[in-house]
Amino acid sequence: VHDSEEISALIESLGYIKTDVLEEADFIILNTCAIRENAHDKVFGFLGRCKHLKKEKKDIIIGLCGCMAQEESVVNEIREKHPYIDIVFGTHNMNDLPKMLTNYYGKQDIEVYSKEGDVIEFGNLYKRDSNISAWVNIMYGCDKFCTYCIVPYTRGKQRSRKSEDIIKEVKELKEAGYKEITLLGQNVNAYGKDLDDVSFARLLELVSDTGIPRIRFVTSHPWDFTDEMIEVIKNNPNIMPYIHLPLQSGSDRILKLMGRRYTKEKYLELFNKLKKALPYSSITTDIIVGFPGETEEDFNDTLDVVNECKFDSAFTFIFSPRIGTPAAKMKDDVSLETKNERLQKLNELINKYSKEANDRYLNKTVPVLIEGYS
Repeated sequence: VHDSEEISALIESLGYIKTDVLEEADFIILNTCAIRENAHDKVFGFLGRCKHLKKEKKDIIIGLCGCMAQEESVVNEIREKHPYIDIVFGTHNMNDLPKMLTNYYGKQDIEVYSKEGDVIEFGNLYKRDSNISAWVNIMYGCDKFCTYCIVPYTRGKQRSRKSEDIIKEVKELKEAGYKEITLLGQNVNAYGKDLDDVSFARLLELVSDTGIPRIRFVTSHPWDFTDEMIEVIKNNPNIMPYIHLPLQSGSDRILKLMGRRYTKEKYLELFNKLKKALPYSSITTDIIVGFPGETEEDFNDTLDVVNECKFDSAFTFIFSPRIGTPAAKMKDDVSLETKNERLQKLNELINKYSKEANDRYLNKTVPVLIEGYS
C-alpha cells in the first residue's frame, strides 16, 4: 500500500491524474505481491480484464511492478504469453518509472534489477491515501530466509534507513496534522542491525519523543523482540499496545523445518513477558497450516499455543509453495482436504478468542481515532 503511494506520486509528477474508473485510464499499473499463490492468480485474472480493454483502447499503457516482477518465472511468462503488458519494473528500481513511462514507444520494456540498490530517500514524495494515518518505511528487505518465504528473494537483503531521516519524516507528518504513523519493515524489529546506528528500541523512543499521538509498527519477528523494546512500549503511552507477533506453527519440529529460529517454549516465554508488562496489549499473529510433513500431532501443538495465548486475531493460511524457496522442494504429503479441515478448525478457535477479546470492551468508553466516514 505504501509503495503504491510512492508510485502514485511518481506518476502524478508527470502530470497524470488518478482515476478509479478502469475504462478512463491511459495508464494502468498493477503493484503486486508474491507471498502466496492466491495473490499471483488474482493479478493474472485482473490482467485478463486489462487485455480485453486494450483491444478497445489501443493506446492504453499497462504496467506491472512489485514482488511478482522480481520472480524470474513471472518475467519469462510475461515475455512469452503477455505481450500486451508494456512496462515491467521491480522492487529495487521503482524510481525508474517516470523515465520508463516518458520514454515508452510501443515496445515491451522490462527493467528488473536482480540486486538491490541503496536506500533512496523520497522525503515526503508520497501521494498518501490518508491525511490522518501515515506509513513510514524504516527498512527494506529481510535476512531471515524462512524456508517458505519468497520475501528475501523479491525484496533483497536488509537495508535500514538512517534514524535522522526517519525522525525528520515523522516530525513533518506531525506538523502536517497526522495523528498516527505505522513504522514499516519486512522484519521491523531487526532495524539497524545493518547500520552503525540506533537499535529498534532506541528508534521507537526517538519517534515517541516527537510527540506524534499514536505509533504502531509491523511486522515483528519473535527472534528479534528484545526486553528493551518491551520497556520502551511500556513507558511511552503514544506507542500503541498492539503487537503483531507471527507464530507460524506451534510445533518445534515444523518451526525448525521453517527456519524460524525459535521454539514453542521460547515463543510462549516472550508472549507471557509481553502480557505481564503490557496486560492490556492486543497481540495478533500469523499461522500456516499444512506445511510439508505436518502431522496431526504438529497441528495439535499449534492449537495448544492458540489456546494458551488466546490471540486477539490472526491471519491464517494454508501453506503456499513459492518457486525458488527451500520449502517448495520439500515433499508435501498433506492432502488439500486435510489442510482445509485444519484451517477451518484453527479459524473456529481463533474466532472464539477474537470474540472474547472484543467482549472485553463491552460497556467501556475508550479513545478512538476517527479515520473517515463509514
